[in-house]
Amino acid sequence: MTTDSVPVGGDPRRLLSDVRNLAHRVRVDQRMTWFALLVLAAVTLVGIPFDWFGMTEHCYPDGSCQFARRGVLYYWPPALLLAYAVIAVCYVRAARARGLGARVLPYTITGAATTALFTAAWVAAALYFSNHPAPMDPLPYWWFVLDRLLAPWGMIGLALLVLARLERNLGLLLFTAGYLALVLLVLPMNSGWGPSHWGIRAHFAVPQLISGVVLLLGAAGFAAARRRQRRRP
Repeated sequence: MTTDSVPVGGDPRRLLSDVRNLAHRVRVDQRMTWFALLVLAAVTLVGIPFDWFGMTEHCYPDGSCQFARRGVLYYWPPALLLAYAVIAVCYVRAARARGLGARVLPYTITGAATTALFTAAWVAAALYFSNHPAPMDPLPYWWFVLDRLLAPWGMIGLALLVLARLERNLGLLLFTAGYLALVLLVLPMNSGWGPSHWGIRAHFAVPQLISGVVLLLGAAGFAAARRRQRRRP
């Protein structure tokens, strides 16, 4: 990034415009959006086998089944905390290499807070359903939306909203809005994901795979946009 000198005694409006343009260039130069999305996509995709093989399922002669997703609780809390730490370190190092400051601490705090919220909610749900049978009647739609919001991929979306605010990144805000709409409103509607012989595991794995792929595509898109910006004079 370069800075342009402003002549003393110049037009105050032009001076203010130059300062705003410089501030905008600093914000753009600080952005590592593609890296954050890449790390979160990797964490999401790597988490699929943990959920798949860490799930216990017991079916009864009457056709009802009971399952527990222990792999989610064992994998996601440390994985998310590590991911946010890696993202924060990358942002700070990239900013210092350019002689800039990094406002990534609020995002890291939000990521840690949402991770703690997800963990507490899932532990509470696991303890409750271990002593109470799951309801047999169809659950209301809002219950599935809330379940997706408290899932790790929903918490990722909430933290991305904070990152979009810190970066003043309209593109990331629009991407995150679309991502949350997909995770909260579209994916819960389909109860028949995957081949039937894979059962409940595919029901949870396929939406998670879609979420990871969307994050990965977002990372590729923001990386391409950053390369185009750097090519501009």
